[in-house]
Amino acid sequence: MTPPRYANPLIAPPTRPMPRHVGIVGAGTIGPDIGYYLKSALPDLSLTLVDVAQAPLDAALARFADYARKAVARGKMSAARAAEVTRNLEGSLDYDALAGCDWVIEAATERLDLKRRIFADLERRLADDAIVTSNTSSLPASRLFAGMRHPGRATVTHFFAPAWRNPAVEVVDWPLAAPGLVDHLRRVFAATGKLPLVTADATCFMLDRVFDNWCNEAAMLLPQASAGEIDAVAGEFVHAGPFFVLNLARGNPIIVETNSLQADEEGEHYRPAPVFRSVDRWLTGAPGDRVDVAPETAAAVRDRLAGVLFSQSTDILDRGIGGAADLDLGCRIALGFKRGPLDLMRDLGEAEATRILGRFARERPGMPMPKRPLASYTRFLRHVQVDDLDGVKVVTLRRPEALNALHDEMTDEILEVIRAHERDAAVRGFVLTGDGARAFCAGADVGRFPSLLGDAQASAQYARDCSRLLVHLDAMEKPVVAALNGFALGGGFELAMRCRSIVAMKTAWMQFPEITLGILPGIGAMVVPYRRWPGAASLFHGMLRRAEKLTAGRAHELGIVDALAAEPHALVAEAVARVRALSGRPGGIAEGAVVVPDLAPVAPVAEDGTTLSAEAIALMERAIRDAAAAPTLGEALEVGYRAFGASACTAAAREGIAAFGERRRPDFKRTG
Repeated sequence: MTPPRYANPLIAPPTRPMPRHVGIVGAGTIGPDIGYYLKSALPDLSLTLVDVAQAPLDAALARFADYARKAVARGKMSAARAAEVTRNLEGSLDYDALAGCDWVIEAATERLDLKRRIFADLERRLADDAIVTSNTSSLPASRLFAGMRHPGRATVTHFFAPAWRNPAVEVVDWPLAAPGLVDHLRRVFAATGKLPLVTADATCFMLDRVFDNWCNEAAMLLPQASAGEIDAVAGEFVHAGPFFVLNLARGNPIIVETNSLQADEEGEHYRPAPVFRSVDRWLTGAPGDRVDVAPETAAAVRDRLAGVLFSQSTDILDRGIGGAADLDLGCRIALGFKRGPLDLMRDLGEAEATRILGRFARERPGMPMPKRPLASYTRFLRHVQVDDLDGVKVVTLRRPEALNALHDEMTDEILEVIRAHERDAAVRGFVLTGDGARAFCAGADVGRFPSLLGDAQASAQYARDCSRLLVHLDAMEKPVVAALNGFALGGGFELAMRCRSIVAMKTAWMQFPEITLGILPGIGAMVVPYRRWPGAASLFHGMLRRAEKLTAGRAHELGIVDALAAEPHALVAEAVARVRALSGRPGGIAEGAVVVPDLAPVAPVAEDGTTLSAEAIALMERAIRDAAAAPTLGEALEVGYRAFGASACTAAAREGIAAFGERRRPDFKRTG
């Protein structure tokens, strides 16, 4: 029986161990980058690179050493870790070196005949249970693996450049894949920092259908506008225009190849622009360069580029090639779009999107058009995933680009899920956890903070607005349990504290870093911990005033965390068990005034030695005392909102937020 597929791949118990020996065929550009990502995530892994020539192997091994050296120089990796990453590496000209691998990734030239020969060579050497995947960007699995004796062991895992840093990877779910294979790979990727996106076995899969046709339409526009003009208009949609990216990746031959394949299978409207065969490099500037474009030209380019995005995106959904949330997220993460195409469609409105699609249909007859009302394509959960474990709704916060930080849309989606099920008798309760293995929630986005500085009332109201989810949790009858899969910072820890129970990975940790920005944590941190865990009050004094970190182990000793887990699936299982144990039992945060131990004077210095704002610390201490004396929880929380508003009017807050935006340490010595 095939196990259920969960939206969060780390929920399911593992069916295979993590890889121990990985082989990569092809030591050109992307193969070594895939290898470096794997070694960085799994330093004990043995990695074997195979190529037909010694020079690329030597260059690949040198690249590993160079990447590790730069990571150490930038403070991203310790010297000891770098030594582990560059250990157990082998380059070979002989396929026999792959015999002991439990996973081999083919990253050779995009030729079907070559890839099939490689798979035949691999099958003669690998154990029957070894996994084989291809990094192809366009060739369907049904073609690639048709000649294999054991095709069920194989699928496509399509990485995006630079593969050592870009988290996106498409995992192709094709009919002959063995049960559990795709979910095992999703689990491996999620546990090692990647963003696995499942796609069907269609030519060019999901994201390259968007990118390749985006580039092809750009080339089709060249009679109307120059490459520089098109890139300038495209800057409204992406961080780097299509021609700049093609220059960077030397991608012209790829567009010819992939769009020829689509044209052969799906129609002449996909045929690549002839100019791709005659141009080596495009004449365009860098992203952000000012280029004056005539209004009519800009409108034509804008409509065509938006049209192909809407055409391809709705076609992908109509054909079940990928899911809406994965499509939008993948376009942002893998392709550098500022907004996902479905979000763009929603924000433009149905009338404008219909106009754009109508023009695109006239200019590009044959291209796919939506098969249902446009509004139906834009209704989906963007920032959370929902799984059901025996009547418990597991809600996964999913903003990997922001370490699952809270913002208004995510907050509203969590509330939407809870409100949709909290009156359902079949639902026992809820678990909140984070996407991936690194972060539960990195707090609140600070993007709106600069506009609030200097306005105490607006800042206090912002804190109240941000608390709408937390206040709802306070009043809930059904239990909500926080499962900390990684660190919880600021608002992320405040969210966890408002859940009925907290469970955590042994490696998780918590922190209130707001004081390092010269502001206060305004949505409950100065109130709730003193009412829930009064015996740990002195610890919270240090966390709030000196940004001291709290490990999950110490939190467990103090009763803040109720249980620890060593594996993600065990963490969620423990959280689900806690929901069941708490179901039907009363809960809630203490009302009435509470006694808080004396706030002994502290120097304005963080735990890590960073200088802090004495003024911000004084505001915080006053808020902690006033909140403790408040006669109700609601009035205590109001103290916190107003204190946050007051902190937003200080010179320290202006300096701290500016420093955050400029990626430097704030200088509180001159602000106080």
